[in-house]
Amino acid sequence: MPAISNTFGTEEPLLSDLLRMIEDGIIQLPDFQRGWVWDDTRIRALIASVSQGYPVGALMSMETGGDGVRFSPRPFEGVTSDRREPDILMLDGQQRMTSLFLALKQKEAVPTCDDRKNPMKCFYYLNMEACMSAVDRVDAIVSVPENKKLTSDFGRVIELDLSEETKEYAEGMFPLNIIFDAELTSLWQMGYQEYFNFAPERTRFYLKFQSEIIISFMRYKIPVIKLLKNTPKEAVCQVFENVNTGGVSLTVFELLTATYAAEDFCLRQNWEQRKKILQKIDPVLNGVDETSYLTAITLLASYRKHLEKGAAVSCKRKDVLNLDLEEYKACADGLLEGLRKSAKFLYSQKIFDTWNLPYQTQLVPLPVICAYLGNRFDEHQIRQKISRWYWCGVLGELYGSANETRYALDIQNFMQWVDGGSEPVTIRDANFNPVRLLSLQTRNSAAYKGIMSLIMSAGCKDFMSGDSAQQTNYFDDRIDIHHIFPANYCKQKNLSATLWNSVVNKTPLSARTNRILGGKAPSNYLDRLVSAHCVDSSALDDHLRSHLITPENLKSDNFGMFIVERAKALLDLIEEAMGKKVSGRDAEETVRAFGAALT
Repeated sequence: MPAISNTFGTEEPLLSDLLRMIEDGIIQLPDFQRGWVWDDTRIRALIASVSQGYPVGALMSMETGGDGVRFSPRPFEGVTSDRREPDILMLDGQQRMTSLFLALKQKEAVPTCDDRKNPMKCFYYLNMEACMSAVDRVDAIVSVPENKKLTSDFGRVIELDLSEETKEYAEGMFPLNIIFDAELTSLWQMGYQEYFNFAPERTRFYLKFQSEIIISFMRYKIPVIKLLKNTPKEAVCQVFENVNTGGVSLTVFELLTATYAAEDFCLRQNWEQRKKILQKIDPVLNGVDETSYLTAITLLASYRKHLEKGAAVSCKRKDVLNLDLEEYKACADGLLEGLRKSAKFLYSQKIFDTWNLPYQTQLVPLPVICAYLGNRFDEHQIRQKISRWYWCGVLGELYGSANETRYALDIQNFMQWVDGGSEPVTIRDANFNPVRLLSLQTRNSAAYKGIMSLIMSAGCKDFMSGDSAQQTNYFDDRIDIHHIFPANYCKQKNLSATLWNSVVNKTPLSARTNRILGGKAPSNYLDRLVSAHCVDSSALDDHLRSHLITPENLKSDNFGMFIVERAKALLDLIEEAMGKKVSGRDAEETVRAFGAALT
């Protein structure tokens, strides 16, 4: 096995040199870095650590140039240098170095905020006496407002006034923004000694302050890990996440945005434009985010390369990071059309919004399949195959995590299948255990939401109105999933919650109908629907059957028979959607759970 050489080097420059390189634009930030956000308390704590020679953590940088990653750079906040191309990019350490640069080098007040996130502008000082005593060093770092006056009693009482140099001398407050400027520091020292008439004790005090405190800043070094020029993109991303002390992970989208910016293309703007289009197409696409969007484009681009060159199909993180700009541009419009067709398909399956979408993750392979099908998407047999593949993924619960490998198999398998090949692995892998019906109790499960959508696809009608699910009341959010045997009734009868709170005892109903059901026995609310709400009894039976409910079981309040017969009907529905038999319908485990076989 060949030896692996390091992709990085280490060094330990002086803080003063780092700040000078930041000021000169030699060190800049990659454009994916977020804005500077540190508050006054953290800035003072950082300065206190430097003044005592305490470590503040290593920095992570990267050389520019070479054949490695190209990022669009931007200068640190407060830097006025017009240098366009840096030699080094700071990957980790932005918050610390910006804080130190603004407090120790910039002559203007530092824009920051207080503990309550209220914006403020401050100058920072060293309380000379406190620095030389046993006072906690953080308390010796003093921040004052932009006018250099600390006040109390709503501004009526001035507690500290440093608005003139003579007042700084008098209070013994050394301005930190001159500490790395030798000329200004010398002038301040002369002014300080002159203010006290060159009193020997004051001169000795200042020289001691200089040798113990100021020299700490002069000699302070910060360890820097520097990635070499040719470090691959995925390594940069991984390294950044491993060492990021800010606690916010770098996303693939942000890294790719910075990469494309180096080629004068604004990925974020392009994505925002496409996102608005998606939102106009259908609410079911509202959950498509930057990461899934890029993953899908990478999958489409990878499949195209597979057909052209025989390359392996892959859309893992490293593949997304290596998606070049031309590939993105070539696939973006096609994917948008694939997403439009996906929304059309989902609507046909009675999945109308993200709230009822079983798996958001399936909106990676589905639009790629739809995009590649082109006009064939509208062929009846093709649509039937999409439906079967989709429901096997949902009801087989195959898209919960680690899906990139399945995505790659999906696109290859499906396209081979429509051309006469064998069934996709997603269909072969899918199975549904009858007892799983009882553990599906909340919409957190993809299979739970999927079964409800299948009931709606089967043409279920509202108990009272007879309206179908896709009519206006659904889009007004008045339809939700409700108990058929009401929860209160089941509790009063001491029925098993495993049974009555499962998907078997739930169905899509309007909010108004659910209020009529209340907590009464089914026989009671059925009578009320007929007598008080003028629902024809034969029509009501038809409405119940559209929910896969045997009317007689509700009329007689026969909960046990209702559970068994509806479970059978749901399994029939699942078999039809998956295009394969559900095994174990008469297994001992099933009989024990339901009280009867479900054959």
